[in-house]
Amino acid sequence: MFWLAQVEDTVKIEPKNFGKSDNDAISEVLNTKFANKIIPDVGLCICVHDILETVPGLILHLDGCSYMKAKFRLVMFRPYVGEIITGRIMSCSPAGVRVTLGFFDDILIPAPALQPGSEFDPAEQVWVWNYEGEKMYMDIEEPIRFRVLREVFTDKTPTADMAATAGRRQSAADASATSDLQANSAKIPPYSLTCTIAEDGLGLLSWWGS
Repeated sequence: MFWLAQVEDTVKIEPKNFGKSDNDAISEVLNTKFANKIIPDVGLCICVHDILETVPGLILHLDGCSYMKAKFRLVMFRPYVGEIITGRIMSCSPAGVRVTLGFFDDILIPAPALQPGSEFDPAEQVWVWNYEGEKMYMDIEEPIRFRVLREVFTDKTPTADMAATAGRRQSAADASATSDLQANSAKIPPYSLTCTIAEDGLGLLSWWGS
């Protein structure tokens, strides 16, 4: 679930931080830049683990900042496909069950990946597993064990077409279409997991006495 990714980057150190050690100043900048951010095809960055190597920086006369090249490792969250994880139910809808780990919420167990015999209760707004005549409610905040089926990275970088559209005067129709496009894009997370509980031992921990 967690692993170390080695990265190289040029770090900008402002004059106010010159009194700090290189590692402290670099770590502060890198945590601000990477922590809680998605790195495409790498995962969700938790924090800087350590600084492996630095190259003495150059101070530019334009801003007085020092620019140092650094090689470092980041603690990343990226479960492997097939990994079993425990989280908590965040919400339910006819589309499936959304799960949170506390620090990561873009986890979906789609309706077809629930236990066979499950159905959505519109009155309670939760899923119910009908098991041998007994109704097993999947209540919000309940601990749930699931298996990762696949991961999806979505590039959220603005395209040239989007930049061109933003730079010209828009008609009312163009503005409405752009607004809808931006709204739909905002709903798509940069990194998400699709999971399943359609196996013995998966689902609410209370179902299996663990």
